[in-house]
Amino acid sequence: MDRKVIVLDTSAFVAGFDPFSISEEQYTVPMVREEIFGSSMSWVRFKTAVESGKLRVKMPDENFLNKVKASANAIGDTFFLSDADIQVLALALELKSQGRNPLVATDDYSIQNVANQIGIPFASLSTFGIRFRLQWIRYCPACHKRYPADYKYEKCEVCGTGLKRKPLRKKSLDR
Repeated sequence: MDRKVIVLDTSAFVAGFDPFSISEEQYTVPMVREEIFGSSMSWVRFKTAVESGKLRVKMPDENFLNKVKASANAIGDTFFLSDADIQVLALALELKSQGRNPLVATDDYSIQNVANQIGIPFASLSTFGIRFRLQWIRYCPACHKRYPADYKYEKCEVCGTGLKRKPLRKKSLDR
């Protein structure tokens, strides 16, 4: 029996998600706490949900962090994911490996792209969400030199212009 669990990204709290509005088990990661810390309504909802036991904060295992990083690297989203984003995806993957049925609640397109790549369903809260899984390529807008998606520098080695990214390929979502 696979139990549905919700894994919440920072954007879920920013979009106004109320952890008390659904009955499913809910998880998030320590970095989300750091991203929303403050006196905002998002922080109040987060803190109340954790204190009441409605929301569990869990750090994913290193093995799952590495799997997510490899998948993000393969499709070119590495540079657009924060540490919190990687933790959220890794936690969802870890919960899936334990026989749970995770759903990542996020409006972040890079998280959605990688979630789809690793077979984790996602739900958008205040955006339409992605329609295709994208594989990215990085390029120089000045001299048009192309770089692999996992190129580790931010500037063109030829002319020094800041690199941009564009989709190399679109693939229908596996949903």
